[in-house]
Amino acid sequence: MEKIKLRNRFIQVNNWKQYFPVITWYVLAATGAILKIRLGESKYNNFIIFRQVFWHTIHQTNLYTEYPLEYFDSNHYGPLFSLVIAPFALVPAPVGVFLWCIANAAILLYAIRKLPVGFKNQNTILLIGTVEMMTSIENTQFNCIMTSWIILSYVLVQKEKDFWAAFFIVAGTLVKLYGVAGICFFLFSKHKREFILSFIFWLGTLFLLPMVISSFSFVIHSYQDWYHSLMEKNVKNITDGDGKINLSVMGFIKRLFKIDLSNSVVLIPAAILYLIPLARFNQYKNTAFRLHYLALLLIGVVIFSTSAESTTYIIAMVGVGIWFVLEEKNTLTITLLILALIITSLSPTDLFPRTIRVNYIFPYGLKALPCILIWICLVFRLISKNFLKEKPFL
Repeated sequence: MEKIKLRNRFIQVNNWKQYFPVITWYVLAATGAILKIRLGESKYNNFIIFRQVFWHTIHQTNLYTEYPLEYFDSNHYGPLFSLVIAPFALVPAPVGVFLWCIANAAILLYAIRKLPVGFKNQNTILLIGTVEMMTSIENTQFNCIMTSWIILSYVLVQKEKDFWAAFFIVAGTLVKLYGVAGICFFLFSKHKREFILSFIFWLGTLFLLPMVISSFSFVIHSYQDWYHSLMEKNVKNITDGDGKINLSVMGFIKRLFKIDLSNSVVLIPAAILYLIPLARFNQYKNTAFRLHYLALLLIGVVIFSTSAESTTYIIAMVGVGIWFVLEEKNTLTITLLILALIITSLSPTDLFPRTIRVNYIFPYGLKALPCILIWICLVFRLISKNFLKEKPFL
């Protein structure tokens, strides 16, 4: 009897340990939301911008101009975002902030739970992404949901649910462009015709959907305005001098070597490196190969974007988490993970020495460096490793 009681107690403790990352995940998300609400509206300015996208769409006023009496900065998300944010714009701002933050955390948790990597490995990914999740939540950003949409587009292709996979790819593209990375999963699809038709259907449907709360001419004009807004933002990102935006490969090279390179000098070779693994058609059947490629996309969509800022790195760090659980735990893997946790995740926070942050991390864009190194390792793996010869651990 005593042995049974001890065993049951051990199981209860073990189960609590298993769910500790999830508890931590939600507690931190809720804490971040409550702290922002208590500090006042000026501290959740991003959310005010987001909710006003809905109201500006309703009133058919420009989505991308500045409204200094309402908020500072301006919107850079597509017209479809007006419907994404709608449920959170229809309630009082403090309530909307809390629900928005919890929704971001919950949807990303749901997506990670759908990855075919086992429960413990899912928890590892959650822990690796926790600090960046908190950073995104504290800034009331959309990036957790964006990460989840990319992951879900991958998962749904693997489950042969191409119709809904296409939905998340198109939605991510029409909201923040990053979702376009999911198009690469087309090559993993077993139903390519269905994928293409679904993509066309959702592209037309979601492009037109904001017209339900506005008008045809307003939405068409808004997409044109969005394009110009993104072009202006790109110029601003490239000329940034404080090291807090353009945390990309291009920004890192510019700050470290004090040279101005055209983005194409970096992006063209990167595109080629993305394509080379995709030529290994015989490897597609292996789950680990496909998951490596998912990690490559999640990291790359951030480090090759001039719009990358600290809050965007939740996307990349989830990619780092996926990479880590797939890899052999050797000195190189563990060293790169530690660098990513310290330099990428912790360096922008108050837990990191301010002197190092201000004098080195920001001026040289070092936040991007560990993710750049891991991206290179992923490319090497995807090009050189024969995944078919290894026993699946998943």
